[in-house]
Amino acid sequence: MRKLRFLAPVMFVVALLVHQILNSAWSDLFLFNVIPILCLASILVAPGRTNKWAQPLTALAIGSWSLGSLAATASSYTQLSALLGNISDVLYLLFYPLALLGLQLLISIQQRLTILEVVDAAIVGLGLSTLGAAFALQPVMPHFDGDLNQSFLAIIYPVADLVLLCFIVATVVMQGFSIRGLLLTIGICIYAATDFLFLWQNLNMNYVFGSLVDYGWLLAFIVIAESVWQPGIDHSVKTGVSPILITISVFLSATLLALLAIAPDNFPHFILIPAIGTLALAFVRMSIALSQARNIGQERVLARTDDLTTLPNRRRLIAEIQSYATRRGSLLLLDLDGFKPVNDTYGHEVGDKVLQQVAQRFSRALPNNALLARLGGDEFGILVDGSQESVMEIALALRGTLSYPFLVDGYEVSIGVSIGIADNDGAADLLQRADNAMYAAKRQALGVCQL
Repeated sequence: MRKLRFLAPVMFVVALLVHQILNSAWSDLFLFNVIPILCLASILVAPGRTNKWAQPLTALAIGSWSLGSLAATASSYTQLSALLGNISDVLYLLFYPLALLGLQLLISIQQRLTILEVVDAAIVGLGLSTLGAAFALQPVMPHFDGDLNQSFLAIIYPVADLVLLCFIVATVVMQGFSIRGLLLTIGICIYAATDFLFLWQNLNMNYVFGSLVDYGWLLAFIVIAESVWQPGIDHSVKTGVSPILITISVFLSATLLALLAIAPDNFPHFILIPAIGTLALAFVRMSIALSQARNIGQERVLARTDDLTTLPNRRRLIAEIQSYATRRGSLLLLDLDGFKPVNDTYGHEVGDKVLQQVAQRFSRALPNNALLARLGGDEFGILVDGSQESVMEIALALRGTLSYPFLVDGYEVSIGVSIGIADNDGAADLLQRADNAMYAAKRQALGVCQL
């Protein structure tokens, strides 16, 4: 099976030699239709190191082109030239969507792309297509006559080439460098260049079947087939489309639209389609990015918020402690006294409501610059600025908030609190000292212990 990998390149060399020696249309026709089929076979037997649909779709794309070539060949030698010519155009055009799907899957080995990544690739693809359509196609536009169908068929191929090329380039940029991605890009570049040369020669009435231009398509398929045999990129490191590339693409489209409005006779009107598409996708991308930013912000808030009391949680308090080294103040750790019997006697629902009311009472007793957090269970933590004397006054005020009972669901609940205070001296053990002070207050029934 591995021999199929080399048959197409060998036949390509043979085709060039035969063309130079014999210059026979029949030999050219034979080799011109055989080589794509050999490329198709090479793709199908290549090691399965890709998405399961990548190789079949890529092979199907080349197969569609091969059938189109056979139909075009048959139209030259039968009375059904008009019908076969239309069939060949359909098959040739079918190459593009199949190639776009297959080649992107070849590059994107076993990686699920996010919506934002897909939109980014589309922006780059359409943006670069706009530039290509404006400048690469403009020289050939004066050659078109008034036949709309012929003009459409002539122009749709290079436009499709530009779109395919730009999307493949965008995907390669997004996925990161690999030999496979490089070869695919080269293959599509050769294919697109051949289509442009063919279009130019047709418009100037000097195209001759079997010229070296025809062999550009064959070379493109050989390069694409060889890329399938190459290893793909290691996705352990995920990359993305460069923001600079996205910005350039959007800027190009906007600029070309402006130039089209200012000087409509100097630019082809069909650049409106990719240009407007680029700008529309840019707005979509902005909406997605803003939505994701909001979601990330909400997730960060939720990750640092206690579900029951809506206070900051332990994670938030520890993060604040790490940035607290240069401030004058203290850390207070509070542990409720007599709370466990509340859960045992009245149930966890009543206990939860008590905790919510405790949080409210503590919040009202604290200055605005204090951070009150629930650490878990019946433990709370407070970061507060001020002198030792003012912090002690705050601690006593906190104990005072629990001096009268709670009324929950008809039950009268009384609890107390033990408070440990650690003054901030810049040391890294602030949390540990506060914890030691809190347990000392609880063991010795001091109410408040300051270390």
